[in-house]
Amino acid sequence: MEIEKLEIIAYQPEFAKDFYSLNVAWLEKYFYVEPYDEKVLSNPQEYVLDPGGYIFFAKYNDEIVGVIALINQTTYFELSKMAVSPKYQGLKIGLKLMNFCVEFAKNKKWKSITLYSHRGLVPAINLYKKIGFKEVDVEKEVHYKRANIKMLLVL
Repeated sequence: MEIEKLEIIAYQPEFAKDFYSLNVAWLEKYFYVEPYDEKVLSNPQEYVLDPGGYIFFAKYNDEIVGVIALINQTTYFELSKMAVSPKYQGLKIGLKLMNFCVEFAKNKKWKSITLYSHRGLVPAINLYKKIGFKEVDVEKEVHYKRANIKMLLVL
């Protein structure tokens, strides 16, 4: 794969199925699909886009190979729903998606980006740290049961 041919594009309704399937495949591999995931993944227009969030796709040739979302949680933006197709993992697509979102947030003049993850996902945590995310305290009521680490990137 020639990674320079990878393009990052904004959400389009015809890719809703990719948003769902890439994330569900990832969740089922590492955890399980929680009710909050199902709600967001099944209706990205209502739960991500309408409240002022964003979804971006990594497209290679004519195939959607990765996805990431920035969800407006009212008082902060949450980086969420990042998944890369198993056959394209290891090609730094996740890094490209993350860097794109960081630049996007800076251009929007956001103050920070928040994410929730799980300590067992060592490669993901290392990626977040490499980009500059720092661990902060996790609140008691989190919308993901699996979340045991919260990270913040100050822009």
